[in-house]
Amino acid sequence: MNVQNSPTTLGRFITIEGGEGCGKSTQTKQIAHRLSKLGLDVIITREPGGTDNAEAIRELLLNGGDNRWDSRAEALLFAAARGDHVRNLIKPALIRGQWVLCDRFLESSRAYQSGGSGLSDATILQLHNIGSEGFLPDRVLVLDLDEDTANKRVFIRDGDVRDRIGGRPKEFHTAVRQAFRDYAQQDSERIKLIDAGADSDEVTDSIMDILQDMINA
Repeated sequence: MNVQNSPTTLGRFITIEGGEGCGKSTQTKQIAHRLSKLGLDVIITREPGGTDNAEAIRELLLNGGDNRWDSRAEALLFAAARGDHVRNLIKPALIRGQWVLCDRFLESSRAYQSGGSGLSDATILQLHNIGSEGFLPDRVLVLDLDEDTANKRVFIRDGDVRDRIGGRPKEFHTAVRQAFRDYAQQDSERIKLIDAGADSDEVTDSIMDILQDMINA
């Protein structure tokens, strides 16, 4: 059950999703700045990570060879990291009345471990129900960017250096992008697809429009 259903919860939980090079980190910072200027108490976090235990799991997931973990082991590690993150950082912040902006969350696990790696979506959701008690964001912002532009941005940012997930073949990332697009179509009230190819400030403007109903609530 989403913690927002509890009368003791005052904050909001927003996740920023998308494939490699779509501008998640930039938009997370810009959204936080805009919300803070409105007088809201905002914190930024990320997945995998956010807590000491989850950051340790992040190192296991992103470093090493592509075959270090199979898809099932990856899914279990992501679910374990998320459970700790939700329990020890996200839910307490929401109860304090803070707005939490998270760079990746459940939809990334669905897109990368199901859409990209071949596990069923039901399996990922079941692991999420076990590890995080089915906790969901108030709003999911999916930054959608064509692959050529995304690859150019990644090269400018990282050169030829890739982590073990980002360095997977083109076909993998094509499947990931399509999975994100499918989720937005299936749950359009909660998951919003945003064109990330525009100027950075224009993308932020679009996101703020999408969040306006929660800001005014």
